[in-house]
Amino acid sequence: MVPFEAAPAQLSELRRAVRSQLGCWGASAVTEEAELVATELGANVIKHVGRDAAASLVLELREGRVRLEVHDRSRVLPTPLAEACVDSDECGRGLHLIAAMAHDWGSARTATGKVIWCELSLKPAECTGRIGRAAAVLSAYRQPGGTPRLDPAALDETVTDVITDLLHWLAVQGGDPDGALGRAQMHYEAEAA
Repeated sequence: MVPFEAAPAQLSELRRAVRSQLGCWGASAVTEEAELVATELGANVIKHVGRDAAASLVLELREGRVRLEVHDRSRVLPTPLAEACVDSDECGRGLHLIAAMAHDWGSARTATGKVIWCELSLKPAECTGRIGRAAAVLSAYRQPGGTPRLDPAALDETVTDVITDLLHWLAVQGGDPDGALGRAQMHYEAEAA
């Protein structure tokens, strides 16, 4: 258990704790996803429970999965939100992201507040890390109307993440990420001119 106070500076400590524990367990394959989940859940405590609220992160390794839990003292459970509101900052994009990455997730009231948890699979076929996300983007890209709605303020960061995911996916497929990135840059510059 990693106790923390809900403050932005604590989020990097949560990521370090996750990275360290997963390394000890030999579960580094889901480190990026687990760090992102811990960050999102910690940020939700800041946003919805209050800055400096007492909370704790619990990590468990069980049956081919890593379980992350964030406990806080609020008894208010998150509510599933409509897909249409993912453009709003007040809308629970973090929970949508967690639901997309996790094998399973949920929330429950506890004796002292609530817990929000998620499980990330360690089995390659069930992993939804960078490679899985890139495959999903490629699939959506090929379908009519598959263009995601993006908040203009987050567009630059999202595009960078998508490009990074695609480069990881290409490397796993045996491709050359550096060559592809160079060719993409040349295509972009030629078309933009």
